[in-house]
Amino acid sequence: MEKRSDALKALAKEGLWSRNPALVGLLGLCPLLAVSTNFVNALALGVATTLVLWTSSGLISLLKHRIADTVRLPLFMIVLASMVTIADFVMEALIPDIHRVIGLFIPLIVTNCAILGRIEAFAYRQNVGLSMADGLLMGLGFTWVICLLGALREILGTGGLFQNAQQLFGKAASDWSLTLFKDYPGFQVALLPAGAFLLLGLLLALRNWLMARRRPESSPILLNQK
Repeated sequence: MEKRSDALKALAKEGLWSRNPALVGLLGLCPLLAVSTNFVNALALGVATTLVLWTSSGLISLLKHRIADTVRLPLFMIVLASMVTIADFVMEALIPDIHRVIGLFIPLIVTNCAILGRIEAFAYRQNVGLSMADGLLMGLGFTWVICLLGALREILGTGGLFQNAQQLFGKAASDWSLTLFKDYPGFQVALLPAGAFLLLGLLLALRNWLMARRRPESSPILLNQK
C-alpha cells in the first residue's frame, strides 16, 4: 500500500506540475490557445480531454498484452478515436450550446500529442490502475492550465468572469457571471491568438522561475591554490 501511495504521489506531481503536458511538454497547443478565450469553454474542453485520456489509458493498458508492436500506433488511434467520438456525442446531447462553440476542436483530441505520447510512454507499459490514475492526473494537469489561461484571457479581455456559464451548467448558472471591472473597455488583444501566446509565455516564465527557486543553490567552485 505504501509503494502504491508513493507511486500515486509521484504521478500527481508529474501530471499536475513537473511534467505537465501544457506547461512542460508544450503539447496540445492548438486547442489550448484556440478554445481558452474564456473560462467556461476552457473547462469544457479540459474535462473532455481528461475523460478521453483517462478512459483511453485504461483500455490500452488492459489490452496491451493483445496488441502487437507492429500495429500498436494504429490501434492507439482507433481507441482514441472511439473515445473522442463518444465524448463528442455526449457533449452534443447534454450541452449543445457549448458544443456548437468548441465542437470543432473535440475531434482534434485524437491528434493531441499529449495524449498519444503519454499512452505510448506510460499506459502501454503499466497496469490498469496506475495507467488510469496517470491519465486522470495528466488530464487534470492540462485542464488547470487551460482553465487558468481562459480565466486570465476573459478577465483581461472583458473585465468579467464566468460569462455564458449557463451553456455548461444549465439555467441555474445564468447569474454566475461576474463583473470585475466596471466601465472596462476591454483589452482585446487578450482574446486573440497573439494574446494567448503572450499569456502562455508568461505562465511558462512564472513556472520556470518557481522551479529555479526550489532548486538548491549550486556549490561554489573551489580552485586549488598553490
